[in-house]
Amino acid sequence: MPDTDRWLALQGTANTRDLGGLPLVGGGATVPGRVLRSDDLQELTEQDVHLLVDELGVTDVVDLRTSAEVRMEGRGPLRGLPGVRHRHFTLIPEAGEHTDVFAAEDPQADVDLPSDWVETLLPRAVAAGDEDETPAVKSYLGYLSDGAENVVGALRAVAAAPGAAVVHCAAGKDRTGVVCALAQSVAGVEREAVVEDYALTAERIQGVVDKLSARSTYAQDMARRDVASHTPRAETMRRVLDLLDERDGGPLGWLTAHGFGPEEQAALRDRLTRP
Repeated sequence: MPDTDRWLALQGTANTRDLGGLPLVGGGATVPGRVLRSDDLQELTEQDVHLLVDELGVTDVVDLRTSAEVRMEGRGPLRGLPGVRHRHFTLIPEAGEHTDVFAAEDPQADVDLPSDWVETLLPRAVAAGDEDETPAVKSYLGYLSDGAENVVGALRAVAAAPGAAVVHCAAGKDRTGVVCALAQSVAGVEREAVVEDYALTAERIQGVVDKLSARSTYAQDMARRDVASHTPRAETMRRVLDLLDERDGGPLGWLTAHGFGPEEQAALRDRLTRP
């Protein structure tokens, strides 16, 4: 079972934890300090920045939010640090072809924000042909169908990071949960530990909802859904992984089919498991 001491006590986030310490098939565990998962980083304090950058050695931020979210929320504290690289990989189809947060933050950038853009902030039922699945499962399958190229791009960014990488979206549970589940699967983390790590966000969901409810960007979505509907459930990730097993030969098969083959998988595995 994942070690719940992996939580990071940051003042500006509600859902940040280290992916180290997860049990591997065949023995051993993932290495701490290589990959962190988090809700958004907009409210980091100076103390938080010091912990992340100076103590934990964060060099890369992998941002899974949409360009609309990035523009609405503005620049976070880590954006001003020259030693921290930011990469942007939205998993939700949107107008605009930005692949880097700088472009999305540019006030002159040509980003078309449709009237219903707020619908893209949290899971949507976007995967065709899976009508019998739950909304969350359909949404996650949608990330893998509509956002496949950026899912792979995010994993490449994690594998290439010279220091610790932080993977985040808004809440740190859905988009972040899918990308981290794939990374953990590549590393050889035991399947049930992958599922349990995904569901661990439930311990912090009230703080996540409170944080996002205070933001104009997310307040509308937060207000129309109760906390229970935002809470991740183990069966959601278990079902997604089972479907990948059935349809694609597992997470590694899906990744190979989308251009993230054995050599890149080995590099990511080493990143997460080699001392």
